[in-house]
Amino acid sequence: MITTDEIREKYLNFFKEKSHYEIPASPLVLEGDPTTLFTSAGMQPLIPYLKGEPHPKGRRLCNSQPSIRLQDIDEVGDNRHTTFFEMLGNWSLGDYFKKEQLAWFWEFLTDILSLPKDKLYVSIFEGLKDERGKVVVPKDEESYKVWLSLGVPEERIFFYGSEKNWWSRSGEPISMPEGEIGGPDSEVFYDFGKPRHEGCHPNCDCGRFLEIGNSVFMEYEKKNGKLVFLPEKNVDFGGGLERLSMAANNIEDIFLTDPYLGVVRALEGISGIKYDDNNRNRSFRVIADHLRASVNILSEGIYPSNKLHGYVLRRLLRRSFLHFYFLCGFSDWKLDEIVLTLESNEKIKKNIEFVQELIKEEELKFRRILDRGIKIIEKAVRDGVKIDGKFAFDLYQNEGFPWELTLEISQEKGLNLVSDVKDQFKKEFEKHQEISRKASVGVFKGGLADHSYEVVKLHTATHLLHSALRKVLGDSVSQKGSNITSERLRFDFSFPRKLSDEEIRKVETLVNKVITDKLPVSWEEKKLEDAIEEGALHFFAEKYGDVVKVYTVGDPKGGYFSKEVCGGPHVKNTSELGYVRIIKQEKLGQTAVRIYAVNEEKK
Repeated sequence: MITTDEIREKYLNFFKEKSHYEIPASPLVLEGDPTTLFTSAGMQPLIPYLKGEPHPKGRRLCNSQPSIRLQDIDEVGDNRHTTFFEMLGNWSLGDYFKKEQLAWFWEFLTDILSLPKDKLYVSIFEGLKDERGKVVVPKDEESYKVWLSLGVPEERIFFYGSEKNWWSRSGEPISMPEGEIGGPDSEVFYDFGKPRHEGCHPNCDCGRFLEIGNSVFMEYEKKNGKLVFLPEKNVDFGGGLERLSMAANNIEDIFLTDPYLGVVRALEGISGIKYDDNNRNRSFRVIADHLRASVNILSEGIYPSNKLHGYVLRRLLRRSFLHFYFLCGFSDWKLDEIVLTLESNEKIKKNIEFVQELIKEEELKFRRILDRGIKIIEKAVRDGVKIDGKFAFDLYQNEGFPWELTLEISQEKGLNLVSDVKDQFKKEFEKHQEISRKASVGVFKGGLADHSYEVVKLHTATHLLHSALRKVLGDSVSQKGSNITSERLRFDFSFPRKLSDEEIRKVETLVNKVITDKLPVSWEEKKLEDAIEEGALHFFAEKYGDVVKVYTVGDPKGGYFSKEVCGGPHVKNTSELGYVRIIKQEKLGQTAVRIYAVNEEKK
C-alpha cells in the first residue's frame, strides 16, 4: 500500500524536476482575507499572481495545501466526501499551458503512480454561449487533441458544460462576482469498474467514478459583468491527496486510506462495532473526518466559539460527539485520546496537549447539553407537548441540542412524531440562517482580500499589542491567533487569566506612546532561523518558508519596540495610526485570553 506521505513526496519531487519551486503551505485561516473563513484551495493565496502580479519565486510553483470546504459538511458520511483534505497543486503563471500540463499530469498518474491507463477517463469544457447563441467561451478543442495525442481513446473523453467543467471559487461564470477569476478545466477520473446503473458516466454520482485531479486553465476575470482575458494564460491544478491515495491503492472508501484508518480502528475497539456494519458507517466517517478537521483548526490557534471560525470548529466537534454517542451512548468518551491516532505534522505535534485540552472541554460542555436536552424532552413527553420540527429547532436554538437526537430519543420512547419533522426543522433553520445573513452583512464584503487602509493600520496595531502584552505580562505571552476586519482587531494569546483594569491601561499606554513617538515601520527578508535568533516573534501555528519577511517597529539594529515575522502589509510609520483602545476581553479555555481592540481618532 502506498501512503499519502509517499504520494505527496512523489508529486512534489516530480514537479520540482520540472523546474517548479515548492512554496510553503498557507494557514487554514488567511490573515487579511475576510471573504472566506478557511483556505479552500491552494490557489487562494495566489490570486494576485494569477491576476498578473510577479511572484518572487518565479512562474512555476507547486505545493501541498491543507484545505477546508464547508459546502461538503452535510455530504460527509459517504465513501468520498470530507471537509478537510490536502490539495496537491502546481501552477504556471503565464508560462506553460494545456499541452504541457495535461501531459505532465498523465505522466505522473501512469508512470509515477502506475495507475492503469484503461481506468482513467477525462472530461473537457464543451463551451459557453449567451442567450443569443453568441460564443462567450469556446469549446476546448485544444485539450481534446492533447488527450487524444496522449493515447486516451475518444470513448473515454467526455464534454460537459460550465456546471461541471468550469472552475472558480464561486462556481459558474454567471455567478462569478466582480473581480473573481476562473476558467475552463479538464478533470481526470478513476474508474473503480463497477457500473451502478445504465448510462453511467464520469460525472454521475453513483460511486463508480472518482475525480482525482483538475487542471484549470485560468484565463478569465469578471469585469463590469463580462468575462475578460487575464493578462496571461495560467494553469491552476488541484488534486486531492486522499483521493489520489484511493486510486493508487484501488480503495473505494476514502476512510480506509491511511489518514483515517487509525481513527476507524480505534472506534471499532471502543464501540465493539465493525466498520463494515453499513448501518453505522456514517458515524465512523463523520467522526474520522470532523476530528481530523478539528485538530488542524485547533492547531492554528482557533478556539471553539459561537462566531465565524470558532463556530465552525464547535459544529465539527459537536457533530463528532453526537456520532460518538450514536456508536457508544454515554460510555466513557475518549475522543481526546483518539486524536493521537491521526497523522501528525510538526504543528500538531507541538500543540497536541492544547488540542486535547480544548476537545475535552468541549466534550464536557456537550455532555451537559445532552443531559439537559434529554430532561427537557422527557418533561415534554410527560406534559403531552407535541414533539415536532418547531420543538426540535427551539431545543437546538436555545440549548444547542442536535435535532437528530431529538428525533432518535422521541422514537425510542414510542412517540408518534409528525411525519415531516425533518422538513419542519429545515424550514425553521433556514429562517434562522436568513436572519443571520442579514445581521452579518459587512463582515464579508466581497473582493479577493481586504487590504484596505483601515485593515493595514490594525495589522500594524496587532504587532504593537503583541509586544506591549509581553512587556506588561511577561515573555510567556505568545500569539495563538488573530483576526482583523476594517472595524476591529482580535488577538488571542497564551495567559492563564483575564487582564486586570490596570494591566489593560498599561498595555494601551505603551501602544499609544509608540504611536505618538512616530516610529518607522520597516521590513527586510532573511532566513527564518536568523530572524528567530535575532528575537523576532512568530505566530506559533504558522508554517513559514526558509526566507521570511521581518517587520520592525523602530530601529532594526537596536532600540526597536517590536520585531515580528509577518507577510504584511503594514503602515510605514506609527504616526499613521490613531488611538488604540482595548474594548473587550474573553477567557479561552484554561490557558488563553482573547482581546478585541479598535483604532480610533487620536484623543
